[in-house]
Amino acid sequence: MFSSTLDNSRGNSAAAGQVVTPTRFVWPYGGRRVYLSGSFTRWTEHVPMSPIEGCATVFQVICNLTPGYHQYKFFVDGEWRHDEHQPFVTGNGGVVNTIFITGPDMVATSCNSSSMDVDDFSQRTADPSQESIPRMSGGDLEMSRHRISALLSNRTAYELLPESGKVIALDVNLPVKQAFHILYEQGIPLAPLWDFGKGQFVGVLGPLDFIIILRELGTHGSNLTEEELETHTIAAWKEGKAHICRQYDGIGRQYPRPLVQVGPYDNLKDVALKILQNKVAAVPVIYSSLQDGSYPQLLHLASLSGILKCICRYFRHSSSSLPILQQPICSIPLGTWVPRIGESSSKPLATLKPHASLGSALTLLVQAQVSSIPVVDDNDSLIDIYSRSDITALAKDKAYAQIHLDDMTVHQALQLGQDSSPPYGSLNGPRCQMCLRSDSLGKVMERLANPGVRRLVIVEAGSKRVEGIISLSDVFRFLLGL
Repeated sequence: MFSSTLDNSRGNSAAAGQVVTPTRFVWPYGGRRVYLSGSFTRWTEHVPMSPIEGCATVFQVICNLTPGYHQYKFFVDGEWRHDEHQPFVTGNGGVVNTIFITGPDMVATSCNSSSMDVDDFSQRTADPSQESIPRMSGGDLEMSRHRISALLSNRTAYELLPESGKVIALDVNLPVKQAFHILYEQGIPLAPLWDFGKGQFVGVLGPLDFIIILRELGTHGSNLTEEELETHTIAAWKEGKAHICRQYDGIGRQYPRPLVQVGPYDNLKDVALKILQNKVAAVPVIYSSLQDGSYPQLLHLASLSGILKCICRYFRHSSSSLPILQQPICSIPLGTWVPRIGESSSKPLATLKPHASLGSALTLLVQAQVSSIPVVDDNDSLIDIYSRSDITALAKDKAYAQIHLDDMTVHQALQLGQDSSPPYGSLNGPRCQMCLRSDSLGKVMERLANPGVRRLVIVEAGSKRVEGIISLSDVFRFLLGL
């Protein structure tokens, strides 16, 4: 079927004394059964590829290749495929990918691959993340942004409403402890607040409130005691929060902050801008009728995830009209990345070790103004992720009253959350959602559009070494040119 070149059987053996180079091949586009075949296997053997742990759509295999020019192709679910993001050629046997392995006295002529350290030995890689990637023109970028802006400007928040479901609101006269127990039991990260006296929605209660309360309980001389949480109402907490937040914030923001809300007929671009500008996870969609004097109706909690799902659904079958969807994320200014050697970063990527204290983790979440932080081992490989919403697990059985933030580790806190999963729903969905630097923007957007997913951790294939993180906010700031 394909022409043969210099090879070593299955790529794992060579003639005596012949130099071989361990080479990693990656297929990051999913499938049930994925095999690799090439000139180095004489096209007669299919080498099985294995999915990467925690990233089931990415398959990899390592083969020993002799110096020289090689061709290869992937056999995915019974169909021959090539990787369009890798160098490829077209011949009598169809389209095949190519790679050139240099020897002691050779110079690469057709493939710009770079070395990387994995498992303590140098490997040549066929990972498309290491290849030279064509840059998109400024015209294509502006055209893509214009089409997305036009779509969002002509769609309304009403289209985000599900066919069925429930939206939970909390009375401001509820005790704080009971309110957080409700959030935990219902498996939701936040809830709008209703004031019967004023006849209107007045705010939102979320994980950050609980974090600040726990930090207050652990602060010497705090005016808020554990006993007071039993009767301390949400309204009283919100009044006292202004002084506390000015101490922690230091930015001079207005407190108490007015409720950020939208109407059902506000366009989706304005909804997205409100979420981004106010740095909130979601905004209530509230319908108010001034004619009949009825109470305002809470219809939905609009989030960037829901808006992104609308974009993906609209362009799913016409992705060619949005050139940016085909671009690998490593080629566009998106997300927060670990700086490479010699590079500086104005926005460093925050990470945690599993033995770090829960108190330090909560402080970092507040000070860095992020919703989650990757938890890594000593090799900077991803272990887990700690999010603001994980804090609500401490509401079960008054666990917060039995621990000290500086004595509990992040690992213990995460274990506590897994042991006490909420009875309804899930606060975070699947944990540790990951992607590769070679993944296209379209693929990343599809993953972020899933309910409960607010960020993707960018990892190195195989080692799961953290390379960066992309949040919903990052994607929208890029798409809208902010």
